[in-house]
Amino acid sequence: MRRSWIAPFQIAAVYIGTVVGAGFATGREIVEFFTKYGVFGLAGILLAGILFMFVGTKLLILSKRIRATSYQDVMIYLFGVRFGRFVNIFMLIVLLGLTSIMLSGAGAIFREQLNLSVRLGVIITILLTIVVMTFGVKGLFSVNLIVVPMLVVFSLLLAVQAFSIESFEYRPNKLSDSYKWIISSFSYAAFNLTMASAVLVPLANEVNDEKMLKRGGMLGGFLLTAILVSSHIALSTLPNVVEFDIPMAEVMKSTIYAVYYIYIAIIYGEVFTSVIGNLYGLERQIVSIINVPRMIIVCGILCLAAFISKIGYSSLISSLYPIFGYVCLGMLVLLIVKKVPE
Repeated sequence: MRRSWIAPFQIAAVYIGTVVGAGFATGREIVEFFTKYGVFGLAGILLAGILFMFVGTKLLILSKRIRATSYQDVMIYLFGVRFGRFVNIFMLIVLLGLTSIMLSGAGAIFREQLNLSVRLGVIITILLTIVVMTFGVKGLFSVNLIVVPMLVVFSLLLAVQAFSIESFEYRPNKLSDSYKWIISSFSYAAFNLTMASAVLVPLANEVNDEKMLKRGGMLGGFLLTAILVSSHIALSTLPNVVEFDIPMAEVMKSTIYAVYYIYIAIIYGEVFTSVIGNLYGLERQIVSIINVPRMIIVCGILCLAAFISKIGYSSLISSLYPIFGYVCLGMLVLLIVKKVPE
């Protein structure tokens, strides 16, 4: 009985920790994809939540049944051998870019919220990442089991606090633009599920019991939806929310300042878990191609990502996210329509 609860929660925690990155934890992604649409944004969150629950679980089961050791195997299964290889090469590039974005996001937290050096934030994050990666998948489990529950609690706390603030309101957009929330929901789910596949696919191969995968996937998708809804409600209390780079920190600062720095630590923790998640997926993929000690690969990826991160947080996001969105939607459609083998 004890294992029936612990294993699914571990899987759910890794799922959430991989999806919740710099943009999600800071609230920037939530504003762009949902909150700016007001009440339509809430509907979009529920739609994305359904996709996270059912398509995310299907991804785990599919990975297990085809005995996939990395996301490369799943991409080849979905897209075919020829096009699947192209998608895998493209994913390697984008995962490297995302690792760079997360390192840049960590530096931005040090600069904007703590008035410290960006370089210091990047260096500390790299050193901590190397320590955690020496423990492999166990290190990934351990970090997420600490950070994810705290994020859930604080997100719900902010949502409850939002109902006591007079400025809380939904600001629906014009009716002529209302269809955009549907596109936004599918794009958001597609992008994050594709990114999460780098971690979820090898993770599924590590879990022996398929029932644990199903429970973990559904629980992870449900909790992601709960965090999105609560964060959306809290962000709706912030005037001119689209103007802030880290809007969730601004909400916490204006409502519950006593725990503001604890919340900053949680945001950093989520950025950190995303660095680990993306790096874990990259390392597993490269190990399957070349026979090099894994820690050499890890250090090499981090050095290259640190160099790329100098381009800047917003510049990296604006250049990588739109391009990758098209491929992500293709994967989402194929995941929905393709049957899971017996």
